[in-house]
Amino acid sequence: MRRRDRFVFCAEAIYESQAENSEIKGHYLNAAAGTCEEMIKRAVFARELGVPNVMHDYLTGGFTANTTLAHYCRDNGLLLHIHRAMHAVIDRPKNHGMHFRVLAKALHMSGADHIHSGTVVGKLEGEHRARSIFFTQD
Repeated sequence: MRRRDRFVFCAEAIYESQAENSEIKGHYLNAAAGTCEEMIKRAVFARELGVPNVMHDYLTGGFTANTTLAHYCRDNGLLLHIHRAMHAVIDRPKNHGMHFRVLAKALHMSGADHIHSGTVVGKLEGEHRARSIFFTQD
């Protein structure tokens, strides 16, 4: 499914779901692209569909692209959600990494409205807990 078709499909699903139960629904349409111009085109299309949020992968797109998209979103009533794809490249190494809190502050300063920060320990950290353990009640 092509991106424009996917955007339309998601917007229709949002509106259909809202009509069924009167609850506000949302979905982050991914505006990340190879150029700032293409990102803005994607954000414009999302706005034309009436979707209130767009998403950007800040590491793959870069901080300049993030700020460019943030300015467009702010001027046009869209919420900018920042996804943390590939963040482990920066904040995972224990001896030379950068803590995600620092990245989050920089992203807020560059215009992010909402940031996907992930779990406290990271999804690939720690031990796997046993599953399917059931206890009986006395």
